[in-house]
Amino acid sequence: MSVSIVIPNWNGADLLAKNLPSVLAAAPKAEIIVSDDASDDGSVALIKEKFPNILLLENTSQKGFAGNVNSGVTRATGDIVVLLNTDIRPEIGFLDPLLDHFGDPKVFAAGCMDRSVEGKEIVLRGRGVARWEKGFFIHSRGDVDKHTTAWVNGGSGAFRKDIWQKLDGMDALFNPFYWEDIDLVFEPKSVVVHDHATGAIQQRYSHFTINTIAYRNQFIFIWKNLSERSVIIDHIIWTPIRLVQAIFRFDFAFIWGYLKALFILPRIFSARMRAYPLWCIPDRKLSLQ
Repeated sequence: MSVSIVIPNWNGADLLAKNLPSVLAAAPKAEIIVSDDASDDGSVALIKEKFPNILLLENTSQKGFAGNVNSGVTRATGDIVVLLNTDIRPEIGFLDPLLDHFGDPKVFAAGCMDRSVEGKEIVLRGRGVARWEKGFFIHSRGDVDKHTTAWVNGGSGAFRKDIWQKLDGMDALFNPFYWEDIDLVFEPKSVVVHDHATGAIQQRYSHFTINTIAYRNQFIFIWKNLSERSVIIDHIIWTPIRLVQAIFRFDFAFIWGYLKALFILPRIFSARMRAYPLWCIPDRKLSLQ
């Protein structure tokens, strides 16, 4: 089973210099691709000078996270593609436990144990739980003592490439980031260290902008994928109620995110029509606690 590691990068030269040696040490036999999203901080020069054996893909215009990842995966030759963000540092031995799950041909993706550095704390992340509640897909961090997960993190997870291609990869509707990977096995022995606060998103976007995009993409995800009539009715009923609640709690990012999603509604429904032939599981069966 061949492996490609795809690292999407945007102005992450410092992180690449810090974390690429760990990637090379942890996966010496894997194909490693850095897909650069038109960086202007010297990232490309760094790869060419310090890491000449790594395959560098240079996008001449910004594609956003989903588009940049898709570019890298398209170039990958491995049966399994491991996605690692630039702020991820894999530990030695992380790869084999991850790949063991792909002996089951039904497994599409497997996620890593994410030792997330958050201030002075280390929080164990990587396993997600989710439920439908009043027409919205509510997701949160799950306990890391089980193998099931509601999604696999696009910043530290492994994906079977042939299924990825059938799904046409990540949907660029979610650009620039978030919710593109909610659209799936968790491995606690596959450990990566995540310097969360040093990533490009936290460094270059305001808290309000991040929340706005996350809310917008939640609506995109729901409008693109909802298929069960009772859930659709719940969503129609509860959306205006949630908007009013957002006004009273001064959560203007929620309102702005909703309006941004509404603005691209034709594109969302076009994506919905493309996704329709792939629907095979009722909405409520996607809940996982």
